Amino acid sequence: MKRAIFTALVCVLALGGPALAETFRIVGFGDSLMAGYQLGPEEGFTPKLQAALKARGHDVEVANAGVSGDTTSGGLARLDWSVPDGTDLVILELGANDMLRGLSPSITGENLDKMLAGLKTRGIPVVLAGMYAAPNLGKDYADAFNAIYPALAEKYGVPLIGFFMEGVAANAALQLEDGLHPNAAGVDAMVKNALPVIEPLIK
Repeated sequence: MKRAIFTALVCVLALGGPALAETFRIVGFGDSLMAGYQLGPEEGFTPKLQAALKARGHDVEVANAGVSGDTTSGGLARLDWSVPDGTDLVILELGANDMLRGLSPSITGENLDKMLAGLKTRGIPVVLAGMYAAPNLGKDYADAFNAIYPALAEKYGVPLIGFFMEGVAANAALQLEDGLHPNAAGVDAMVKNALPVIEPLIK
């Protein structure tokens, strides 16, 4: 009899206690800037972002869904199977390779629009990582390309990282020898810039 009462009491306390927190799952979806091109396993954006958030006391898991060389067209084609159901947040970072190939900004904008719409339909929040066009592509191209990200962020009501490479682009000390990709110190700067946008979204 005493054992039965004890068991019932344990069950009541268990049901009435606080629920265990679930890990907040983030997917970094992008190109080589997200993939960690030529960097060590713990030096890319996603592992460094995860480490920074955990250091702030957040139970998070940041998955790397970056593919080097990917364009917005490639991202659109793989979005559904790269972002699993149950994802709590997507960092959408694409468009740099479209720009480097001189693709029409209208194509880039349309593909990003479709990705944002698809994630919205699935109920998955997004942080949009903005890009700037290289100055050698001309003012008209730069004006059209640079306007894509703030316009889409406003349309879908999603937070925007104004320029994913802020403080890193054109800074040789924070780049690999190719002058395009961040080195480990450059990734640190990118994570620092992104944290104020991403951290408030974690439940």
